[in-house]
Amino acid sequence: MATGTKLVIVESPTKAKKIGGYLGKGYTVKASVGHIRDLAQPSQVPASKKAEFGRFGVDVNNGFKPYYIVGADKKKTVAELKSALKDASELYLATDEDREGEAIAWHLVETLKPKVPVHRMVFHEITPEAIKAAIGKTREVDAHMVDAQETRRVLDRLYGYELSPVLWRKVGPGLSAGRVQSVATRLIVERERERMAFVRAPYWDLVASLSEDSAQSSAFDARMVGLGGQRLATSRDFRDDGKLNEAGLKDNVLQLDESTADALAKTLEHASFTVVSMESKPYRRRPVPPFTTSTMQQAAGNRLSMSSRQTMRAAQGLYENGYITYMRTDSVTLSQEAISAARDSVTKHFGKEYLSESPKQYATKTAGAQEAHECIRPAGSRFHDPDELATKLPPDQLKLYTLIWQRTLASQMADAIGSTATVRLSAAAGDKGEAVFQASGTVIEFPGFLKASGWPRKSVSGDGGDVALPSMKTGDTLSARSVSAEGHETQPAARYTEASLVKTLEAKEIGRPSTYASIIATIMDRGYVYERGRALIPSWLAFAVTKLLETNFPKYVDYQFTADMENGLDKIARGDETSQEWLTRFYFGDGEGAATNADEAHEGLQQQVAQLGDIDAKAINTIAIGDGLQVRVGRYGPYLEDTKNLDAEGNPRRASIPDTMAPDELTVEAGHELIETNSGGPRVLGKDPATGGTVEVRNGRFGPYVALVAPEKASAGETGDADGAAAKTATVRKTTGKALSKTAKSAKAEDEKPKMASLFKTMSPETLTLDDALKLLSLPREVGRFDETNAETGEVSESVVTVNNGRYGPYLTKTGADGKTDTRSLASEDEIFTVDLGKAKELFAQPKYGRGRGRGAAKPPLRELGPDPENGKNVTIKDGFYGAYITDGETNRTLPKQYTPETIEPATAFQLLAEKRAAGPAKRGGRKSTKTTRATKSSKSTGRKTGISESATGTTRKAGTTRKSAAASTAKSSAKRGSSRTTKA
Repeated sequence: MATGTKLVIVESPTKAKKIGGYLGKGYTVKASVGHIRDLAQPSQVPASKKAEFGRFGVDVNNGFKPYYIVGADKKKTVAELKSALKDASELYLATDEDREGEAIAWHLVETLKPKVPVHRMVFHEITPEAIKAAIGKTREVDAHMVDAQETRRVLDRLYGYELSPVLWRKVGPGLSAGRVQSVATRLIVERERERMAFVRAPYWDLVASLSEDSAQSSAFDARMVGLGGQRLATSRDFRDDGKLNEAGLKDNVLQLDESTADALAKTLEHASFTVVSMESKPYRRRPVPPFTTSTMQQAAGNRLSMSSRQTMRAAQGLYENGYITYMRTDSVTLSQEAISAARDSVTKHFGKEYLSESPKQYATKTAGAQEAHECIRPAGSRFHDPDELATKLPPDQLKLYTLIWQRTLASQMADAIGSTATVRLSAAAGDKGEAVFQASGTVIEFPGFLKASGWPRKSVSGDGGDVALPSMKTGDTLSARSVSAEGHETQPAARYTEASLVKTLEAKEIGRPSTYASIIATIMDRGYVYERGRALIPSWLAFAVTKLLETNFPKYVDYQFTADMENGLDKIARGDETSQEWLTRFYFGDGEGAATNADEAHEGLQQQVAQLGDIDAKAINTIAIGDGLQVRVGRYGPYLEDTKNLDAEGNPRRASIPDTMAPDELTVEAGHELIETNSGGPRVLGKDPATGGTVEVRNGRFGPYVALVAPEKASAGETGDADGAAAKTATVRKTTGKALSKTAKSAKAEDEKPKMASLFKTMSPETLTLDDALKLLSLPREVGRFDETNAETGEVSESVVTVNNGRYGPYLTKTGADGKTDTRSLASEDEIFTVDLGKAKELFAQPKYGRGRGRGAAKPPLRELGPDPENGKNVTIKDGFYGAYITDGETNRTLPKQYTPETIEPATAFQLLAEKRAAGPAKRGGRKSTKTTRATKSSKSTGRKTGISESATGTTRKAGTTRKSAAASTAKSSAKRGSSRTTKA
């Protein structure tokens, strides 16, 4: 690099390449690739600092001083940046203009220790004009924003490191609690609880297809809304328990049953329908503001079926390549340049008549909105048309750009105008009195801003869109072409989708929109939540974790408390509050006598954990279903227990819970059915003629299997393992059905262990016969023997061929006289009992393929799904080393447990693959230490384990402490910069 050049540091290599092209000669642009240092893990703190920082990586007793280190993966980057800085005359910090970006800039100054003038350079879009303007208008690093980011980082560390160990002890190892992730999980669990408690209520109404007497006249549908002077009940008239609510009782609503509705339909088939009233009202719909981070994620989820994570990755790519403005913003403000560009685009594509009368500017209404950015819009003073970018952008980025372009243009367009007509009709219903029917229709006369989103292809209104009613007036008579009864059931509150969860989090001020994608990703990666289609479903593990936190730490999963914490961080960012005071209040509380509110309102987190006392782990991990049924969250997963109907030994009957069964689907009826048909207890098939033992079929965690129990053990009524782990571990059981400890196995236990064999995929536990079970238990089967000649020595020896069913499917084994083995796979399990010696010799004569583990040719796909809509490659589902997975030949995605190869929709599979492609290759973790003693000692010294989610959002950006200006213009002032209280590695 030439002496005297100006060094510009940004976060990403893509951004660096783009900006470097705009700045040209005289500038060198480098990427920090995110943060260059972070809070140390307790294990990374040097021995000399253990006393102060060894518990959290934060000295809570000395102003919450953080201990920062440059990670091993960042040392090369730091070395490259230092080398580039040696020849630079000035340093420009061009990281994002938000808390994280501000903190990255501060950390760069603290680590690189520049001796040249430092400038903080900010911009909201990556265009030549914006970059050149930013170079000429710099500022200092905002210390308040850095304080807020560091406070958030320390807060999340304290929250996770204090609460997560409680989860380890009482629920399970490796779990985590997070300031926002735990609250988001609670939202989803509470919605599922509502669905579990919901009682469906049936109600009926009638639909009549009406027209004038003329056979050529068009028909329209009208729905019955009243009968005999009473209003018909609708879904809004019922409580969650299936009973009529106060409004329904007050209005004396009529709840029709099926027989009454059918009888009414027959009565009204030939009735005359008279128009009682006809009303027409003007319809006007105004455009919505341009996108913020939150509304973009919601719209992308609802209209494009993109997850929040997919949306933010696509937006990041669009921003870094200069196609949109900064994608993390709460603002709906448009610059004058953007308004002009949007109105020019509207005129070009739709004509001047579609423009609003005057330019529209929108105001941010979201409580706690932060950052002075623009909205998310196409970048530049002239917007790229989506068609221009069709060959330049990946499919997901093109879809998102189109959505942003449409929304921005729509914000400057005219209102949609039309009219809504409502007609009420009556007909005689015999002894039931007069039946009242109603129909509504909306006609869009001028689509206005709807034109930008492709009107009229999409529905315009909630009642079906652009539907016109025929011209009618009061007193007109119509006839029914058909009258039919329609049954309905009240529905529980819909499960959250990513889009609706984002909307709720924003409404409750929990977290910030820029973190929503990582919040959702974290709770899914932790196993607390999984997706079925687009619905977010909590696992039983999430129920246990939420129950523990609600019971013992209610304040820290309280929605208002979490919102107040976020607002506190905003105050720190504005300079209205100091970090140390805020963290002291959070962790240590206000102290005795300071409380103005009752109970524990001013107790700190440290006090709450210290005063916790004993927690009943069994109660925490038990979720009552009803009628003696309860779900237990065990070591090997959740299982169902019947405490009312005990087995012969007086123990609760148990059953595994299918992975595909959502919590609200586990009703009392479904639970009893599981206990009867899928319980851990064995079903006796009969006696083994050879040994006299009892043959049983059982259900384990890894599927159904048969077991041959020795005669002296069969009478004890041996039961299956509660957690369904028998098939995996083959754990020896006592006569009471309890598993012996693995560390206490003995020769006696080995003798007691029953012989077991898994069922074929084509077999069912309910229909399995004794003969089938005996065949399975007879494996491995000897196929035959044959002589082989050694090609090198010429010696002839006998080889034995056997067939068996293994973890990876059916296979043949050839064992030579020298004990060496060779294997080949079979195409299906059916061949296990039909393959003969001739076929076996033929397979062994062929070369091996596949994994190199003695398997035969690759297995055929389990299912063909067709071409991927993004890349056109054929997508299949295959049976792999770790189970079924989706693949297009390049990208593989393990099939989530809530789906099966036979039932997953192709569209869902394509979306899963798209998410995996967007995520990129997974990072491999380092090897775990095998030195138990050392690990135990380390754990005791720190009081913490690995695996804690330090941040509710899962973000990886880092923070700083009290700092001086990072933007002085001379080398002398730069050398004096730095933190007076920050400890550095």
